[in-house]
Formats: sequence, structure tokens, C-alpha cells
Amino acid sequence: MHRKLRTWFRAQARDLPWRRTNDAYAIWVSEIMLQQTQVATVIDYYHRFLHRFPTVQELAAAEIQEVLKYWEGLGYYRRARQMHAAANQIVALHDGLFPTSFDDILALPGIGRYTAGAICSFAYDQSQPILEANTQRLYCRLMKWQDDPKNRASQQAMWGFAEEFVPQTNPGEINQALMELGSLVCTPTNPKCDECPLLAHCPTRKDNLQGEIPRPPKPKDFEHVHEIAWVIWDGDKVLVRQCLPGERWEGLWDFPRFPIEAEEHIEEGRSAKLKTHFGLTVKTPTLRMRIKHGVTKYKITLDCFDVQWKAGPQKQIGNYRWLKFDQLHEVPLHSTARRIAKSILAGRVE
Repeated sequence: MHRKLRTWFRAQARDLPWRRTNDAYAIWVSEIMLQQTQVATVIDYYHRFLHRFPTVQELAAAEIQEVLKYWEGLGYYRRARQMHAAANQIVALHDGLFPTSFDDILALPGIGRYTAGAICSFAYDQSQPILEANTQRLYCRLMKWQDDPKNRASQQAMWGFAEEFVPQTNPGEINQALMELGSLVCTPTNPKCDECPLLAHCPTRKDNLQGEIPRPPKPKDFEHVHEIAWVIWDGDKVLVRQCLPGERWEGLWDFPRFPIEAEEHIEEGRSAKLKTHFGLTVKTPTLRMRIKHGVTKYKITLDCFDVQWKAGPQKQIGNYRWLKFDQLHEVPLHSTARRIAKSILAGRVE
């Protein structure tokens, strides 16, 4: 199986930038970015991030706001905050040199067993097992595993399979090949079984159970939320807010937004919340745009209104700041806030 995998991988592997290096720092950056994010999306971010922060020391020395700015659009911003914290830990505890032992890497913020194993395997060619979304699906089918892949027993079984499968010689190539096979061939739906180098070893294909293994996840229950965002103008300035620790989009900047409870009248909710939170009096609002998007378990309808400041505080208020509209590109905004900002900068209302 190893021989077949190596032959297939050498012929079929995609030319990805993080496969052209054995620098543990660069590999770490790629692995964190690739969590819950597609390869095609990551490539440009990876190049820009490493151009600005080419070493762990430069990442550690940077302000977190700048790190978040370079992460803007990738989502799951906790990853960026943990990377920054990990870089500072590497500088403090390892003299700025990326650690080489599995345990030291695992001890870094934001790194779990898979990521530590991947770094050890790809950067240092250490024989470490890996288990992530693509290999989990592949292992389930090679094991004909019909239980819920997310439960504890399943995870233990698949880690055990991975430990037995990884070789002592050139393990990094085998782990890369397993991930690539899961991504390109052993796909969640309509797997390309006839192209699989491990076809002869797959009991799931033999029994034609590819559509049932791994067991599909239960459908998510989403909570529908209605929110209002405000573009509050004072001349050429708008009011923005930095999200606090523990909030959605912590550390990023947003336009003031509030949920509208089902039982409250939207018209009343608009003016009451602005008055309560800011002491601001504004002129009649106009709808700029409506955005529908999802965040974890929430499906959000966001109505964005332009309002003109009439009276109330004009100076910086806590985590609020007045910015000239053409300064909006200077602060890290999350995706919907950036969409609103782009409409402002383009001088349009949708």
C-alpha cells in the first residue's frame, strides 16, 4: 500500500507552495490556514502572510491588529490570535526557534494532535500519525467503519489505524499522499474509486458502501437571527466598534450592530438601542443593504442602515472610534463589515 501510494502521489500531487519547503514555521502557517478553509482560498493568503511575517520572530513582534488585518477574510480569527500567542511563546521559551519535538509543538496555543503530527512529519520527517477531515474519510472506508466517525471510540480506532499505517521511512510523503488521496479521489460524494491506488484494499468499495461510509453527520439546527448594523455619519466620518474579548469576531472592527428581538418592533428598536448604547440622536435612517450570512449555528439577516449624526458624543467612546470613511481599509474588519465598507468606499447603496 505504501508503494502504491508513493507512486500515485508522485504522479498526481498538486504543486502547492507549502510542499516546496521543509521550514516548520511556513508549514505551521499553512496548516493553521488550511483548517476549515479550502486550498484555493489559502494560497494567496499564505504568500501575503509569509511576505509580511517571514519568520516566527517577526510574527511575534507584530501588533495583533496587524496580524488580524493580514488574516482578514479567512475567517475563524481565533486561529490568528492563537498563532500570534504561539509565536510569542516560541520566542520566550525556544529562543525564537521553532521547536522540533512533538510535545513542545503540541504545547503551543492553537495546536492539536493532528497539527503537531503534520509539522513533525512534513518538516522533520518524523514518523507521526495524522488524522484530519480527508484522512478520516479515507480511513473510515479502508476500515469499513460504520459507526459515527466523530464519537470517542471511532476517533481512537482511526488514530490507531493511522499509527499502524505511518511508516518509519519517509513518513511525510505517505501522510501527504493520504491527505491528497482523500481530497482528490476519496471524496465525500461520488468518490473516484476507479482512480484509487488502494482500490484493491478497500472493503467499503468491495461492498459498495461508499455512500454510507463514513456515516453522514446529523443536519445542523440553525438559529435564525435578525440584526441591524449602523453606518453612523458625521460629515466624512463613520463610527466603528472593536469587538471585545469573548465576543464574535474578537479584536476585529465592526459597524455598531444590535440584535432585534422577535417581540420588539424594529422601528422602536432602531432608535432605542442607539440612544441606550451611545446617547446618540440621529436623523431618519435609510436602508443601505441587506446581507444574509451564516456564523457557526446562526443564520443571520443583517439590515444595514445609513444615519446622519444629529447630537451626542463625537469623541472616541470606549471601544468605539470615529474614522474617516477612506480610513476603513486600515483596520481589520470581519467579512460582513468589510462588505459594508466596500459599498461605502464605492459610494453606492445596494
